[in-house]
Amino acid sequence: MTDHQRSASGEKANDGKLRQASADDDDSMALRIAAELPYLRRYARALTGTQIAGDRYAAVTLEAIVADRSLLESADDPKVALFAAFHAVWVSSGAPVDDAGADTALEGRAQSHLARLTPNTREALLLRSIEEFAYAEIGSIMQVDADEAEQLVAIAYREMAEGIRGRVMVIEDEPLIALDIRNTVSDMGHTVTGIARTRDQAVALGKKTSPDLILADIQLADNSSGIDAVNELLVEMPDVPVIFITAFPDRLLTGERPEPAFLITKPFSPAQVRSAVSQAMFFASTETLKA
Repeated sequence: MTDHQRSASGEKANDGKLRQASADDDDSMALRIAAELPYLRRYARALTGTQIAGDRYAAVTLEAIVADRSLLESADDPKVALFAAFHAVWVSSGAPVDDAGADTALEGRAQSHLARLTPNTREALLLRSIEEFAYAEIGSIMQVDADEAEQLVAIAYREMAEGIRGRVMVIEDEPLIALDIRNTVSDMGHTVTGIARTRDQAVALGKKTSPDLILADIQLADNSSGIDAVNELLVEMPDVPVIFITAFPDRLLTGERPEPAFLITKPFSPAQVRSAVSQAMFFASTETLKA
């Protein structure tokens, strides 16, 4: 083999290695993004107030990433990069706040409420309290500095908390967790109508007290389902917003419909409860699950 042939052969081998490395990088990034997609959908649904609108924005984000891989280069952390790509799509669409073209009356109402908030505060609040990003990460996602991100979160908390006061029912079989939830909700100025530990207790309590909001655990004391209890109550009170609580969010965020618009993962912080309660009552979302 001549020197020229050896050189050409070496170049082909190197090209093959580069292509394989690039393919491996693509596969690795795809896997890492796939792992974060359930949380992006959760964020998108809470941001828009509905499953339909949230899933639409998540899908458009993936399409944008396929068209322009540089969107994933905005941060070292794939989750931060994915959420930054979503934010870029959200901002480029004008972060719509009117109800023109809304798929449902619920979506139109959510967008109308969204128009009342200071711009960017809702996004910052969700990124902080639900997705638990650090302020610096929120800044990277939203293209602001960490101090401004912290200020946006503070404004959002104040505006949400001032929105609505109501009656909240808790479905939770673990006494300490139930007590934490009750104290947090009460501190917000809401009235807790009671705490149910089983499906039958929950249905009876809900029908008796007609709550404005339900916080529901999934697995209850007698192995009954909080989902079943909620769905039975929603037959008679379909406009009551629901927040689901679970230690296994991956079991609920499956990508199949319907999924909850508001979901708190155990273990949770008081800030997550405050945020979810304020948002659910603010948007009066009734998105729920079928057992």
